[in-house]
Amino acid sequence: MRGPLEGIRVLDFTWALAGPFATMQLADMGAEVVKVEHPQTHEKERGFGPYYEGISTFFFSPNRGKKGIAVDLKTEAGKELIRRLAGEADVLVENFRPGTMDRLGLGHDALREVNPRLIYAALSGFGQTGPYSRLPAVDAVAQAMGGTMSLNGYRDGPPLRVGVSIGDMVGGLYLALGILAALRARDVTGEGQLLDVALMEAQMALCENAIVRHSAFGEAPTRQGSRHPLVAPFGPFETKDGWIVIANVKEWELFCALIGRDDLAVDERFGTNRGRLEHVEELERELNAALREKTTDEWFAVLEPADVCSIGKVNSIADLFEDPHVAARGMLVEIPLPYGLPGSLKLPNSPVHLSKTPTVVGKPMPEHGGDTDDVLARWIGLSADQIGELRAAGVIK
Repeated sequence: MRGPLEGIRVLDFTWALAGPFATMQLADMGAEVVKVEHPQTHEKERGFGPYYEGISTFFFSPNRGKKGIAVDLKTEAGKELIRRLAGEADVLVENFRPGTMDRLGLGHDALREVNPRLIYAALSGFGQTGPYSRLPAVDAVAQAMGGTMSLNGYRDGPPLRVGVSIGDMVGGLYLALGILAALRARDVTGEGQLLDVALMEAQMALCENAIVRHSAFGEAPTRQGSRHPLVAPFGPFETKDGWIVIANVKEWELFCALIGRDDLAVDERFGTNRGRLEHVEELERELNAALREKTTDEWFAVLEPADVCSIGKVNSIADLFEDPHVAARGMLVEIPLPYGLPGSLKLPNSPVHLSKTPTVVGKPMPEHGGDTDDVLARWIGLSADQIGELRAAGVIK
């Protein structure tokens, strides 16, 4: 098997990041993901910049390993092609505003009549129902409305967006997880179903600890920088040449001895985790002063063999390209450029390591309409003449 989802066919109507990130997971696992685009879309309209060799890097990354067809959904002939393709698909994925596909006659109810086994996966800002369902949402809106932004930043500062598009990407991960669950359910029931995932709700799921604390104790969790609400010390501390994360100290007295600060071990303010939490600002001031005395690598040499706490270097993105563990795990892969362009770009590999049916990352993003002929011929048996007529009429590219 090429991957655990080999043989699964996916019609991909996604755009921007959240939806493509979901279908990328399926492509990495071996599914045949066919991205559907409009025939008149210019290459630079497929995704934001910056552009490399005329290719959107924003589009290149989450659309790796997919195939591409171009169909005009505003034409009846184009809609009929999609209905026929949906009849042969296992999964259809879209992240339009709710109601868009229904207006085209290609929503869940319409396509269920064509293919009762189809899993129709819809990702949106706020879900297919509810008072917010028609509102648009981007990553920052999802982080804001779902609660995560209220927890990110410093206590005396404004709420901050997480530095990666976690609003989009976590929603995409939940969509991919839901698709896998629906495929398993279909094995039992023989039927497909509608999968409804909202970006806002995916962010709420990440706030599980804050939500349960509010429910149980009436707490109002808020921003506290890199600190942990329940454990201290916890977070990044400055070293002589960078930053190191210290967390989950198991033996406080030994830790203090190793960093050359025995005095902290007998300081009544810091003797217990509760005390360290109550005096966290004073604690961090003392630890920063101590940890600035050595380099990050020197502190690793001292603390790691003692197994006294969890430690980690704060890697820059550039650091990841030189990290020996990243290399040993094969977590950066060369992806060739499309359209026969020379060269390649490095992307993160799939973090899902399966021993028998490994994920496969290595194929480039789809060329615009590059697989139209192949997909229409293999999936629904169109002849070369039929495909030529559709192309001449502007229905496909």
